[in-house]
Amino acid sequence: MTASERQHSSMADDKENFGFILIICCVATIGGFLFGFDSGVINGTVDGLQVAFDSDSIGTGFNVASMLLGCAVGAGLAGRLADVYGRRAMLIWSAIFFIVSAWGSGIATSSLEFIIYRVLGGLAVGAASVMCPAYISEVTPARYRGRLSSIQQVAIICGLTAAFLSNYLLAELSGSALNIWWWGYEAWRWMFWVELLPAGIFLITLFMIPESPRFLVVRGRKEQAGKVLRRLYGNVIGTAKVTEIESSLAADHHKPGLGDLIDKASGRVRPLVWVGIGLAVFQQLVGINVVFYYGAVLWQSVGFSENDALLINVVSGSVSIGACLVALALIDKIGRKPLLWIGSAGMAVTLGLCVVAFASSTLDANGQPTLSESMGVLALVSANLYVIFFNLSWGPVMWVMLGEMFPNQIRGSGLAVAGFFQWVANFAITMTFPIMLASIGLAGAYGFYTLCAAISVIFVLKYVHETKGVELEDMKG
Repeated sequence: MTASERQHSSMADDKENFGFILIICCVATIGGFLFGFDSGVINGTVDGLQVAFDSDSIGTGFNVASMLLGCAVGAGLAGRLADVYGRRAMLIWSAIFFIVSAWGSGIATSSLEFIIYRVLGGLAVGAASVMCPAYISEVTPARYRGRLSSIQQVAIICGLTAAFLSNYLLAELSGSALNIWWWGYEAWRWMFWVELLPAGIFLITLFMIPESPRFLVVRGRKEQAGKVLRRLYGNVIGTAKVTEIESSLAADHHKPGLGDLIDKASGRVRPLVWVGIGLAVFQQLVGINVVFYYGAVLWQSVGFSENDALLINVVSGSVSIGACLVALALIDKIGRKPLLWIGSAGMAVTLGLCVVAFASSTLDANGQPTLSESMGVLALVSANLYVIFFNLSWGPVMWVMLGEMFPNQIRGSGLAVAGFFQWVANFAITMTFPIMLASIGLAGAYGFYTLCAAISVIFVLKYVHETKGVELEDMKG
């Protein structure tokens, strides 16, 4: 090899491998797709569950919300276990649980059996929800970390939309989610089984990506971490990054643990942890998952047919993907904080317009609420604008920030705690919606979400700090 060839080879070795980074991020975001699919598939199965298991409104609410209990546990455990066994290992286990849950939810013959399988799915969703953004943030350079991390939300919405679309098509082909379809099983059961295909792909492809190099450094496996980093960033930057990561850890080099979330000087929980919890909880208090989980029920309650309601969900999902793509283009340019407060303000206004529309509803001869044509249009347009504002801001940005805002020493523990609170809030909102619908109506329920959206503007402006362009090793906690 000539000197010129050696120099060219050396320069090539020192180049950042963007193609490889993009591929492994896309593999990780399949977990986001399954997160979205598993969360959204329940939307079209509510009536089927109610009939199959003869459940009342509270029982149906628990059937729908049961997965979220698993999500809370999965998020809390995955964050901590990932500090011991690795980010990729937790994603592999989540893929296995997705497969078991998808099959079991469709084959279940009782509420208890269904709930067990949905809780297993919840463990998978919870683990994927915190591990996917953590893994992506730990393998990507700071200058475009926000864009690649935002792909996670695009994948979540694609998963939701795929679930809505498959639900709609299955209901259309069979005549109703309640009708018998292939092999003597009702269509609503097949809605769950569709998930087996992407879950299988996720499991297989996870064995083809490397472990997070920052986890490897934390566990003292510096040689292995160096190999991964050099493959990601090139020889020079990759080698230097090992030292940077090591120097960002605790001075006594102890292994990360929940105790690191306590400020040693004050003896109190670090303020950054409370900010993470606030971000996680507010994302749910604005009521977005009511639209995702109960969208079909919601639109039917104001006069739309089952098929029309399912089709509206498909449209909402498609609009959401567009909003996420806009966020992806903006997040590394204007930053995380501006997107959050703009989204909060937009959601507060559009939710308020939904309240106005729903407050005007009247009861038909069957006692069901109906909207006038003009109020129906206002509700439909406002709800879709609300979804746009959410997916332009809190949808992707919250997960991006949780994946990057914590220093290396406390990232796993911080994600565990914030993720746990996120899913507890999700469970509370989902479980209480049918009760609120029966007691104070749609206008009252949406009035509560409007208030929470307005409060979130103040929270962002006062407590959230920008992380755009900051290396993970420079995050302060």
